[in-house]
Amino acid sequence: MLTKDLLRVSRAGGGYQPQFADREHRPLAARVIGTYQGHVGEPRATLENALTALEREAEDFKLVRGLAALVERETVAETETAIEPERARRAAFEAAEAVGVVTEDERAMAFIRASESVDASADDLEAALYADLEERQVVTAVESRWDPDDLIAQYNLSLAQTALFDATEVRVRSSDPKALISAIKRLRLMYEIHRVDDGSVDDDAGLSEREVIVTGPTHLFRATRRYGTRFARLLRTVAKADRWHLEATIDDRGTERTLELSHEDPVRVPDAEPIAEMSFDSGVEADFAARFTNLNLDWDLVREPEPLATGTRVMIPDFAFEYAPAGTGRGDASNESDVVGSNFRVYFEIMGFWTPEYVEKKLAQLAGLEDVAMLVAVDESLGVGEEIAARDHRAIPYSGTVRVKDVADVLREYERQLVAKSAARLPDALRPADDAVTVDALADRHGASPDALADKAFPEHERVGRTLVRPAVLESVADEIEPGMALADAEAILEAVDLTDSSAILSRLGYRVEWEGLAGGTLVER
Repeated sequence: MLTKDLLRVSRAGGGYQPQFADREHRPLAARVIGTYQGHVGEPRATLENALTALEREAEDFKLVRGLAALVERETVAETETAIEPERARRAAFEAAEAVGVVTEDERAMAFIRASESVDASADDLEAALYADLEERQVVTAVESRWDPDDLIAQYNLSLAQTALFDATEVRVRSSDPKALISAIKRLRLMYEIHRVDDGSVDDDAGLSEREVIVTGPTHLFRATRRYGTRFARLLRTVAKADRWHLEATIDDRGTERTLELSHEDPVRVPDAEPIAEMSFDSGVEADFAARFTNLNLDWDLVREPEPLATGTRVMIPDFAFEYAPAGTGRGDASNESDVVGSNFRVYFEIMGFWTPEYVEKKLAQLAGLEDVAMLVAVDESLGVGEEIAARDHRAIPYSGTVRVKDVADVLREYERQLVAKSAARLPDALRPADDAVTVDALADRHGASPDALADKAFPEHERVGRTLVRPAVLESVADEIEPGMALADAEAILEAVDLTDSSAILSRLGYRVEWEGLAGGTLVER
């Protein structure tokens, strides 16, 4: 994005059209890059003078400044002095006070006296005195990722983003609506979805038949630059789609104008991913996520899961809790029909204070969800907990922060139900074909939780710790292992027959390990 003073738009016909750069501006982009690269090792003031001269030669000084602003972000300037400037100033001012500087000779005497106190020459001291001022810093590197074509592409994207700063509403159709809505939700923008029924669907092949309407700050309390920058960030995701069309209402200093952009405009996203980092718009969400991930629960926290259908709209909850009991294949989608597999999710929405219209829309969304396990943390000030419960969803009231314990208690209820269903699906006796297999691996094989195997019988195996092993295998390794054997040698014997829980197996065979410092351990009889 660029600063507002670098915005170049045409207002012809009541529109608000960004003035994009094109191929004819490629030489200018090359000169801007070359100006920066040609001033490595020189003071920044010299670089600024060269850019000013370039502005005077160009037809549009704002275009030069916009291109330079982008290269500037990739430029490194440092203070290069023998003495740290602040230390030099302190020494010089103390010496000047002692000498009582009035004349040039007294000034020179003060510098000599100050240089002796910092063990440097008077010339080095004087050079360092104000070397940390921006114009005196030295350009040490220009780490630009862009050639002239890439710089123009980045400029056009930044220009379009800047034009969206003052948008009050944005309407988007995209060939990738899922990515669009995910980004809108992640940016905490308010939105609606409407089906396009004006006959334009056939004319826009590849675009979704639904238009996403993202509302801006005038629909809330007051205009804020933060909301405008979110619109700008959203454009990165919009422009990633193969086909898209965006129409925005712009508040141009009190005059309402219309901005239109599409995939036919030179708006591209060069070598950057749209909104990939995990971010939180609410401190309540960030606080909850941080505390939940520190718990040792059999649930993975998923940020911004897939959209859920709710009538003609979609809803993307703040989080989802994915059941992933210890030992199972986490995230394994091979058993999609199994309700107790790792695909089972409990969705989680945090409803903080917002406008009454927002709350009403959120309640309508929740009412439209079917066959979804939904948990909703509700700010007590909203007073809608009973309404949420009436929609067959679990409501947890909170004030200030969401209590992790309250959420964990609900998840454990689901966990008990899943374990019970998992156990009910399995026979009372299991006979795995393996000579040795861990309980976790066997549970994963059956798409069940390891806890579901707790009360099952294993007629052909003995349960040793977390391992099921045939008695004959135990007898075989017992014959090979003897007192005084090095632990490493014993573990090699066990691993040869797929016994990895050496501690439990050796204990079952009547041994313990006597440790000998860092040299390793030796088996002794218990």
